[in-house]
Amino acid sequence: MNNNTISILLITIVINACSQDNKQQDNDNINVQSVPSSILNSNQIDTTTTLVSGIDSVRLNYSWISDFDITNTLVNRIPTPDGFERVSSHPQSYGYWLRHIPLKEGRPNVLLYNKEEKWNQSAHVAVLDMDVDERNLQQCADAVMRLKAEFHYQKEDFSNIHFKYTSGDNIPFSKWITGKRPSVSGHEVIWKNCTSCDDTYPSFRKYMLSIFNYAGTASLEKELSPKAWTDIQIGDVVINGGSPGHAVIVLDVAIDTETDEKLFLLAQSYMPAQESHILRNPVNSELSPWYSVSEIASGPLDTPEWSFTNTSLRRFNF
Repeated sequence: MNNNTISILLITIVINACSQDNKQQDNDNINVQSVPSSILNSNQIDTTTTLVSGIDSVRLNYSWISDFDITNTLVNRIPTPDGFERVSSHPQSYGYWLRHIPLKEGRPNVLLYNKEEKWNQSAHVAVLDMDVDERNLQQCADAVMRLKAEFHYQKEDFSNIHFKYTSGDNIPFSKWITGKRPSVSGHEVIWKNCTSCDDTYPSFRKYMLSIFNYAGTASLEKELSPKAWTDIQIGDVVINGGSPGHAVIVLDVAIDTETDEKLFLLAQSYMPAQESHILRNPVNSELSPWYSVSEIASGPLDTPEWSFTNTSLRRFNF
């Protein structure tokens, strides 16, 4: 294979960032039931997949769901276009975990946090099989942060679960599990002692609600490093910080061995908080649900409900 003719095809999950104005609340009232995460050999064809009767039989751990049908994982539900192959992703990596994330069967309607149906049901092609808390919190950047944190949590890699509030204060889960709780007073964050001291999944989810409550696209964008579209990798984030803003996460990557064309797939959560869902491509129906990097080289990245600038690609530093 000629590496100079390799193209990369990507799946991205779009998650609309939202205003924090309606999300602020007292953390004490929130109540809910080590390996590198970078993508390795991102321009190599995937040779790690185990196929049984044409199905990728890999089943990974997703803490929010106890069982799921592997035929409904992303890798089995979203095929690559003709001429493309999924790139190699290390079995211990964030990218590999995202690639095998479970989807709901078929194309169900997207539900809001209150179980009502979203007003626009024409934007998506599939829905992630991931719960949404009954509060209006898991909106845009929140869903991006949750996916990143869920990956590290199921690996017990607690030191890599940390995000900043909009105040700039770093809120690490490793401190949370020692019984400390951040208390927000005005623009100041003070850590207080708490009787609860554990690293259980309910405690982790309560921590994430705290992050959702006091973080958003504006704070998340500052934590991420800018990247060129030609260097896009699984787990990258496309983000326009603001209030409101928007954020997306790259779920998968594939390559074209002949044309050197790069493509990606998108999905999103939005306002109000709702289920994360993979988006159709409103610009190129023949390519949909995939998107092409070449289509945004000199213009915006248009999705069904958001238009990103072409300088919006970012990456987590951990």
